[in-house]
This record gives sequence, structure tokens and C-alpha cells, in this order.
Amino acid sequence: MHATIESGAGPRPYDGFDAMPIAGEWRGGRSGETHADTDPWSGETLAEVPLADRSDVDDAYAAARAAQPAWAAAPPAERGAVMRAAADVLLERREEAVGWLVRETGGTLAKAELEWSLVRSVMLEAASMPHHATGRIMPSDVPGKESRVYRRPVGVVAVVSPWNFPMQLSNRALAPALALGNAVVLKPASDTPVTGGLLLAKVYEEAGLPAGLLNVVVGSSGEIGDALVAHPAPRVVSFTGSTQVGEGIARKAGVKRLALELGGNCPLVVLDDADLELAVDAAVFGSFFHQGQICMIANRVIVDSSLHDEFVERFLGRVRALRVGDPAHAATDIGPLIDRSRLDAVREKVRRATAEGAELLTGGEPGGPTGLLLPPHVLLGTNDVATAREEVFGPVITVIRADGEERALELANDTEHGLSSAVITRDVERGARFALRLGVGMTHVNDSPVNDDANTAFGGEKASGIGRFGGAWALEEFTTEHWVSVQHERRRYPL
Repeated sequence: MHATIESGAGPRPYDGFDAMPIAGEWRGGRSGETHADTDPWSGETLAEVPLADRSDVDDAYAAARAAQPAWAAAPPAERGAVMRAAADVLLERREEAVGWLVRETGGTLAKAELEWSLVRSVMLEAASMPHHATGRIMPSDVPGKESRVYRRPVGVVAVVSPWNFPMQLSNRALAPALALGNAVVLKPASDTPVTGGLLLAKVYEEAGLPAGLLNVVVGSSGEIGDALVAHPAPRVVSFTGSTQVGEGIARKAGVKRLALELGGNCPLVVLDDADLELAVDAAVFGSFFHQGQICMIANRVIVDSSLHDEFVERFLGRVRALRVGDPAHAATDIGPLIDRSRLDAVREKVRRATAEGAELLTGGEPGGPTGLLLPPHVLLGTNDVATAREEVFGPVITVIRADGEERALELANDTEHGLSSAVITRDVERGARFALRLGVGMTHVNDSPVNDDANTAFGGEKASGIGRFGGAWALEEFTTEHWVSVQHERRRYPL
């Protein structure tokens, strides 16, 4: 563990991350291939994981199907107690979890601490969900007939999560799905197998979750991805990741409920009456938190012409003061990108944007022990340059001038994506009216597009996905309604 992450007395750290929980036991995958899980900052190998193959996926689903009915029949208080126990375990293992998040994702200490708190909040909220899965009585026009609607778990849920917020984006589906009486088969990203799945499985196991209910399969998408989503066992597939992969899942999943949170190209709009200090604060956080590797990050800042030049001057001053370096140091604002392919993709988009006429105001060459540390980049450009029209997923922001509110709205909506957005204005009702004209799933007035509220996570529109995530919406995603009619009086049929 990095020396800057304090150590102290606590439970013995988890080990055994060279195995995964499948069918009630921890074992290596059968593919014959091993994945080296590495630290993006130092390059250190954190774990060697024998990868799963399709037979492991079959075993995981068979175990989930077998274990789920008894779990669904357990009293709500019993399922809720496991969620509360998991939150207690995570609290006791806070230092351990935060350390893994820093090392495995390259995220800063501040990002890791925020993610840890979000995960624990979701566990605590999930603890109440078993008692909220209520049915209802519907009116009937047939004399003596009673129509009841029972809310039941869907059965088995497949969860496929990404590497950028791995623990939170796995757990926001995992915790409510389990709490509501389902079993889960989870595939974390290969870049973050521990924080995205294996560490969570250890937490739930320690909290008393019965064996077989949570299966984690770590494997390449090419080997097990199609098998995971096309398998007949899951009734819901929950996926967070790129639009391209999400579209593939939609084609392959068959007749299943899909919850897809996909890519974004989120605008932060600064209207002519904005508080510039607030706008700059929101733009710095909204553009560069976790190196910009968040689907809800501000990809574009659209600023009214009357404020544009002053905004750029203040914004540049703040960005140039950001501290770039070892993510385990508390003072670091920006750490490394997740891997070389991500770094190359980000730099290529910057290159194309400048070739298309964008002006690079600040930037720099990559550095750090692994060469993955990219300084923050700010460009001035139009909505048509590569860094504005495409999701960058790196520490890069394009500032765009807009002549008036209507033009700002037009620019904000001129994208295939519709995930998150933000608008800065001194008139909050004006901001709310502007928000309702945006073709997105989420808009934050006088805040950044990055939603850090675990209890109100939502979803996107257009190419940014379908379905809703988190909070009360999880109750709808992971349960189904069963209509049962009871005829109390003998009736006369028309035939």
C-alpha cells in the first residue's frame, strides 16, 4: 500500500484475488489464459487472474438459478440485514477498499474516497428495498372478482460494469438486485477485476450472503461477453459502458429487459447571467475529475459570448494550477489514464481537433512512471471539432462560444448522445426551463454534469442508453409484476 494512504489496525486484508466466486466456490477460470491486473501509475502487477470461459458462465448461471428461489423466499428483514452488514464490512475495510481503488483505477485519493462513500450509500439504501417491494389491489368489472398484483424478483440478473467507477457502477445494480431477491452474475471490466467484482464479492460473503447468489466471471469480452448476455438464464441485463458495446448487447440479448447506460457528450452551458466563479468551479470539477474518465463528464463547455473571454481567462488560471501526479497523494488532482489505448485515443482526438481548427490553450506531453499521466488540455473550438463532437473520456475540454441562449441550446442538443448536462444561471427557474428543452436524461442547474448523489442516479436518452439506474428506479428494474385474479363468486361465462 502507498505510504500516503494511512494504515492502521483493522481486519486482515482480503487475499485470493487469483480466483473468482463461481457456483459457491472460489476458483480460477478455465480458459487457460491469465490476466495481469496492473497499477496504471506504477505498472506494478496487483493480481494474476485465470480468466473464465463459457463453461464458467454456464456454471455461474446454473448456480444463480438454483440459489435464487430460497433467497427470494427469505423474509425481507433477512435480505435487508445482509445489505446493512455489507455496509458495516465496507466501513470497517474503508482503508483497504480506498487503497485498491487508487491502485487499480489510477484514480486520485479524493475520487476513491467519493466512490467508497457512494458504494456504501447504495448498500444502505438497498437495505430498505425489500420492504418497499409492495403489491396492489386493482379494481375489477367482473362481479366477485379480485385482481391482485404481486411484485416479485425477476430471478437472475446479469451485470456488466466498466473500469472507470468500477465498484460503484457494479454495486449500484448488484446491491438492489440482491436486496430485492434476485441472484446476480457479474462481469467486471478486465482492467478492474478486483474493485469491479472480486472485492465486492468478498464483502458480501463476509456479510453473510448465501453462496451461489453472487457469481463473478472475469474474462475477455471476446470469450464470454456474448455468452453472458445471450444466455437464457438472466431476465435483466444491466450494462454501463460504451454506446458501441451497448448496441451489440441490445442485438444479442434477445427477449430480456435491458438497462443500458452508455456513452455521453455532456454539455455544461454558461448562460449570460451566470455567476462566473460558480461556472468555473463547476467546469473544472465537471471536466477533469478522475482525469475526465466518466461518462457524465463535461465534454463541452458552451459559454455565452458576453462572458466567454472572461470565463476562459479564469478557467485557464484554475486548470493550469491543477496538480498532476501520483494519485495516492492527497494533493494530487489528476492521476494517470487507465491504459495506453485510452491515452492514445485521447491524444488522437486532440490532434484531429487542432487539425480541424481548434486552438489548444494549454496541454502537455504524457509523463509519470508508466507514461500514462496526461496534463489537462483546454481547447477553443466549434461544436464540430473532434474533441467536441466525440466523447473524449480523458482530461480534455473544448470551450465553445454561443451567441445567446437559443444558440447555446442548439449547440447543446447537437449530438447523438443524451446522458447528462448542466446549466449555470442566477435564475434557477430559467435554468429549469432550459433544462427541460435539453434532450438528455439528467440536467443539473448550478452544478456540474457529474452526478455524485448515490440516491438519485438516473440514465440517458438517445444513444446514451435506455432504462434508469439507482434510487427508486432500481425497484422497477429488478422486479416484475404478476397479476393474480381470484374469482370469489361462481360466474356465468358467455360460452
